[in-house]
Amino acid sequence: MRMKSEYTDKVTPLRPRPQIVARAEHNISRDAISENALKVLYRLKNAGYQSCLVGGSVRDLLLGREPKDFDVATNAHPEQVRELFRNCRLIGRRFRLAHVRFGAEVIEVSTFRAAHHVSDLDGRIVRDNVYGSIDDDVWRRDFTANALFYNIDDFSVVDYVGGLADIRAGLIRLIGDPEQRYREDPVRLLRAVRFAVKLGFRIHPETERPIRELAPLLEAIPSARLFEEFLKLFLSGCAVQTFEALRHHDLFGALFPETEVVLGREENGFPQTLVIHALRDTDQRLAESRPVTPGFLLAAMLWPQMHSLAGDHVARGLGEFEAVELAADAVISRQVARTAIPRRFTQMAREIWQFQPRLMRGAGRRPQRLLSHPRFRAAYDFLLLRNRAGENLRDACEWWTTAQKDAPATEVESEAAESPARPRRRRRRSGRRGNTT
Repeated sequence: MRMKSEYTDKVTPLRPRPQIVARAEHNISRDAISENALKVLYRLKNAGYQSCLVGGSVRDLLLGREPKDFDVATNAHPEQVRELFRNCRLIGRRFRLAHVRFGAEVIEVSTFRAAHHVSDLDGRIVRDNVYGSIDDDVWRRDFTANALFYNIDDFSVVDYVGGLADIRAGLIRLIGDPEQRYREDPVRLLRAVRFAVKLGFRIHPETERPIRELAPLLEAIPSARLFEEFLKLFLSGCAVQTFEALRHHDLFGALFPETEVVLGREENGFPQTLVIHALRDTDQRLAESRPVTPGFLLAAMLWPQMHSLAGDHVARGLGEFEAVELAADAVISRQVARTAIPRRFTQMAREIWQFQPRLMRGAGRRPQRLLSHPRFRAAYDFLLLRNRAGENLRDACEWWTTAQKDAPATEVESEAAESPARPRRRRRRSGRRGNTT
């Protein structure tokens, strides 16, 4: 990768003095902050370092929401943080971070950075470990609503960029020149949409204006990072609105390029209806605190192109099951090149698809074998989803609904309990070496 030399960020040549909002003038209470985050904040403070809660947690606390996680910013360097916490490990290349683990909770600690970094010829930041002060650090952050600091020293909120006013106005606004900030990190295009939907905010017109034009920049983002964004976009409880906003800003195709093509080509809205039904079901399950999996969403997102390609294979004389297998291989391999979806999720999508022809044919008088399969329920739900989206599958749906009601519950449950991948015991045969019987 060709590099540009280090340069000084031109986003904010004049840096105003921050607004300091005293404890009596804001609603953040330590009672609402994670006990482990407070441990990190106080230990850094007691060791002589500056320490602040920063980012989305401050924003959410000001909005009266429960933060998903808590991030800390400090003038202590990562190695100094590690010296204070035995339960700490350092991660990252571009951004050197400290993760302090308390059981299942991880408090991320970042060092204040200066706006001096290494970028490539397209303006993307590729190395950014020049440390600075809080006055430097704030201008590197992306959106004003995420650039507020809660200072544990006096419990004040520190606002350099008008984040408090934007939160009150319900605005997502980039700090600095929007085009430059998007070029530095194109994932900010997705983040702008995600935060706007999640918070019910509007994207500021200056922040929104370059989005469509710069959407192709996402093609250069590593596929593993795009998968992380996929999870945040569609598994946060507002997947339907996020999907519609991404399509409105021409960003959905950066994640699912083939699906975007199909959505624009099909008639009667069938593929889009299928995807929206799947996203709506996901939101409903999350609202009910029920488990969700990216594998099911992946099956819905890629179903139209997989189904079409499998139909082409069948027309050329292949059997239905072989056609689905070949089509699944092709569609998933192309999608994984765009978003690096882990194998456990792509395998689930394959199995859901492979189940569909079997469910269409029924299972005769003894459906227990299919009913006890660990993937049956997801495949059955997918069959219902296809029917709701406009395919005429009513007979198959009714048949399998009845089969589940009529099947002996204890037999089905016991078989299902045995079905997950458990190693089979090998029978020892007499006469083999090592057999003592």
